Amino acid sequence: MVLKYDKWDKNIQIFDELAQEYDKWFDENRFAYESEVLALRKFIPKNGKGLEVGVGTGRFAIPLGVKIGVEPAKAMADIARKRGIIVVEAMAGDLPFDDASFDFVLMVTTICFLQNPIQGLEEAKRVLKPGGYMIIGMIDKESPLGRIYESKKNISKFYRYAHFYSVREVLEWLKKIGYQSIKICQTIFKNPEEITAIEPIKEGYGEGGFVVISAQKEN
Repeated sequence: MVLKYDKWDKNIQIFDELAQEYDKWFDENRFAYESEVLALRKFIPKNGKGLEVGVGTGRFAIPLGVKIGVEPAKAMADIARKRGIIVVEAMAGDLPFDDASFDFVLMVTTICFLQNPIQGLEEAKRVLKPGGYMIIGMIDKESPLGRIYESKKNISKFYRYAHFYSVREVLEWLKKIGYQSIKICQTIFKNPEEITAIEPIKEGYGEGGFVVISAQKEN
């Protein structure tokens, strides 16, 4: 029997098959990775219980102090578990947690792999406590680096079936869902392979390929 995958299943299949190769990227592109972590850390609450949706191999959860993750690709989840993360194999659109369970929810380069991003953001809001924070790290489709990623998507192992979005689109979704107090910063102003030192972090978006958005659930 030959299994047939739709576009979104294929994303899971790819990360299951290439989990080790994916994880290796962070060592080979250390300064890009560290720049992204620093940008995310600007908006991570110093205290509180966090959840990472699309935790992958735990590369962001570990330095950002997130102890619980959701990951549908088993091979990725297994690596994260070895790093001490409690991982639930589930989908972003159907989180197996009670309402108001977390102080913040983190998604890093996850939006582009979701079949229904709005549903994922709504689910994140459901499991957030009043006043909690949704923190998104994403590749901005309209940035110079985002355009490069988009143009090479068909030959990329990891992004072949991804759907990149612009920051403007994601901001529209967040506002529509009812998130408030939105803050934005950006980093990665070169191709990651050309980065030889930590990249600067700037407010706003439009230049940096990696953008971090913080949005708050109403009290």
